[in-house]
Parts: sequence; C-alpha cells; structure tokens
Amino acid sequence: MSTVQTFGNGTIEFDIDADIASITLNRPKSLNAVVPELVDGLCRAIDEAIRLGAGALVLGGHGRAFCAGHDLKQEEPTDPMRLHATVARIQDVTRAVRRAPFPVIAMVHGYALGAGCEFALCSDLVVAARSAEFGFPEVGVGLSVTGGISQLLPLTVGLAKAKELVLLGERFSAERAAQLGLINSVVPDDQLRESTWDWARRLADRPRLATTLAKHALDNGSPGDIAAAFEIELGHAVVTQRSRESQLAQAKFAARGGNR
Repeated sequence: MSTVQTFGNGTIEFDIDADIASITLNRPKSLNAVVPELVDGLCRAIDEAIRLGAGALVLGGHGRAFCAGHDLKQEEPTDPMRLHATVARIQDVTRAVRRAPFPVIAMVHGYALGAGCEFALCSDLVVAARSAEFGFPEVGVGLSVTGGISQLLPLTVGLAKAKELVLLGERFSAERAAQLGLINSVVPDDQLRESTWDWARRLADRPRLATTLAKHALDNGSPGDIAAAFEIELGHAVVTQRSRESQLAQAKFAARGGNR
C-alpha cells in the first residue's frame, strides 16, 4: 500500500507503488506555476525516488495544466547572488533527471510553458494529451530560458528552429511538438494516464542496469557541453531578471490579467 508524501510545502506530491514513482506538481489554482518551493520539492522528490530504488518515474501536474511556467506574481530576488542560486536550483531539476538511474516520463496535459516546457523536455520520454500546448514565452517577458534548453533544444530540432521557438515564443500544439521530435507520443486526452502508465510499467519491468546504462550513454553521448550551457544560462538569467525591460514586460503581462 503506497502512501503519498509531500515536499516543498505541499507543492509536490510523491508516491511510489510497484517500483513506479509518481511526482505531481500541486499548485492547481496557479496552473502549477513555478515558485522556489516547488522547484526545491521537485528536486527532493526525485532524490527520494532514487533513494527508494524506483524503476521508472512519472511526472505530472494536478488541475488544468502540467505547468504554465514561472509564477510572475512572485517577487524575484534582485541580489545577483540570490538570483544565481535560484536559477541554479531550477537547473538542478534537469541535473536530477539526468542523474536518475531510471527513465523519467513527463505526462503532459494543458499548458507546458516556459519552465514547464523545460521540465517536460528534460525528461527522458514525453507523453502528451492531444490538447496540450507547449511554448517558450521567456523572451517575450524579458527573461531567459534555463534548464539546459539552450543546448537541448538545438540538439533536438536544429539551431534555426530552436531560435524560432525561443525568439518568437509562440505556442505550439502537441502534434507539432511530436513532428519536431520534442515529444514521443500524442494520445487522446482521456487516454493520457493509461498510456503513460503503460510505458512506466514496461520500463520498470526491464533490466535495471541495462536501462540505466543505456539512458546515461544516450545522455552523455550527445554532442555539446550542457555544463557550459548551464553557466551561460545563469549569466543571462541574472542580467535579464534585473533589467528594466524585464520589469516592464512582466508588468504588462500582469496588467493583462496574467492570461497565458
């Protein structure tokens, strides 16, 4: 019998049953928008899944969205050192997923925007509901991409398309995400959970060592240097967060009622 644990002041729910761990973002009233407590809780929950020897992990979100990105209603730190630490902690999610010995499957519905899109795309596999929407709106509100996306996205879709997705920041459908090679499977909305958990069960049943080595070989065999990408993103985030144009763009966003 599994028991649900919470992390990050209740912003993350964690469960493990039959060797399959489940992490659920739990800020449904805010469309699971990202705050520091959620990021910290997510990292801790992944570490707990590692500690308990999970064979696979499913990452999802409560409510109407997987994750609608950063919570722009939250006041960001202005001190460069604190901001550096905040962004580095967000990058820790990608580090934790890549470090995990088991496959992580993102189960995406509703919005997967900004940091939410990054959480999905840093996962090993992504299953999305047909109605899901993806996007990188950061530049439009004067911010920067994080989570290693500056390397992972061009490696997947090519440099020209990556620049289009990041610089224009337009949302794109699950079908388009699949065409671009960003996600693995698009399923009817009412089959999302069943399809994702079917993959999780199949993965958890596979030989653990072979699965771990295959995952790490694929991650580490990609060209480029994600550690260098992390450092570039940190520098950009510190600059953009403190800029006047970032403050104006976020104020304009808030004046529209925060409509995504």
